[in-house]
Amino acid sequence: MITSEEVYKIGRIGKTHGVKGEVSFQFDDDIFDRVDADYLVLDIDGILVPFFMEEYRFRNDSVCLVKFCDIDTQQRASELTGCDVYFPRALAEESDEAPSLAGLVGFDIVEASTGTSVGRIAAIDDSTINVLFELEDGRLIPAIDDLVDSIDMHNKTITMTLPEGLLEIDN
Repeated sequence: MITSEEVYKIGRIGKTHGVKGEVSFQFDDDIFDRVDADYLVLDIDGILVPFFMEEYRFRNDSVCLVKFCDIDTQQRASELTGCDVYFPRALAEESDEAPSLAGLVGFDIVEASTGTSVGRIAAIDDSTINVLFELEDGRLIPAIDDLVDSIDMHNKTITMTLPEGLLEIDN
């Protein structure tokens, strides 16, 4: 059984496309294209289920059309509409690619100068040009390369050198 700790959300299934079982897939992270992945994980009524991809093609930089194996009709494809789509962390970690922002949700941020945990990333706010790590306690940390010292994929930690006083700012 696939657990939520083993995957991270990369998008959502939209409406069906055509009558042969294709669906539109609105994605935030194209890791499935950058890493050799045969399957995506869909949340079906709270259960994480792997679906093997037969083929996919991009419509633009945030939507592609996906044909999953054994989904051959519009009716079967419509059952997937609205499902959240996840990607296996293990496949992303094996890649030589830099980790995607979405893949960092759940990581702990560690202050480099003290070695203490600042908090766990609950979400990524990329609604503006200034991307932010949103911590579980609601604090916001700038997701700037210059502040990141290292990322430990195995221990799920990000060591950062944070500007003095940043953690005392009320969000």
